[in-house]
Amino acid sequence: MTDRLRSLQDLQTLHRELKLRQRAEEERREREAALARLREQEARVFERTVGPVVPLPDPNRVILRHGRPAPEPRQRELDEQMAWKQALSDDFDVDSLLETDETLSFRRPEISAESVRKLRRGHWALQAQIDLHGLRRDQAREALGQFIHDSARRGLRCVRVVHGKGNGSPGREPVLKARVRRWLVQKQEVLAFVQARASDGGAGALMVLLNAT
Repeated sequence: MTDRLRSLQDLQTLHRELKLRQRAEEERREREAALARLREQEARVFERTVGPVVPLPDPNRVILRHGRPAPEPRQRELDEQMAWKQALSDDFDVDSLLETDETLSFRRPEISAESVRKLRRGHWALQAQIDLHGLRRDQAREALGQFIHDSARRGLRCVRVVHGKGNGSPGREPVLKARVRRWLVQKQEVLAFVQARASDGGAGALMVLLNAT
């Protein structure tokens, strides 16, 4: 008798749960239906407010699709910048590499003496220059390295580097003159350099021949 009573109570409990679930489902459907009716009413209000809609005439235009810009090799550029910054040394022995003429010119072994003479005579048109006046040693070294690097990448052949004559320096000795020669020799883009002609700066500047890439 006790087991039968317990089973009857379980059935009543299950029946109540089913009714609760059914009621909850009906309420959910009613809420969704009410929300749908509200949206429909709002749409009708918008349509009545706006009124009849007339499509715009075809402008007969072509929409151009611009392609994505080519990716910039930022990491490679950063690596290159770091390489030339670390490469230029003030302790580099340059004397043995300079030509023993009055201007202490320089040329790499693959460059002929005739090319140096052409550079001295202004055979190649001057395409760019950098003026290192007023820069401290570290600033000048960095600026010169960047200038040579950028000029070679731009395909420039002949550039001028102005280091000054030292008229305003202690002892009237140019501070950067020897260092600029030392730095230029270490740059692989530099094929040769000579002292500029008087009309191009004379003893205060160098004409540089680059290996344009």
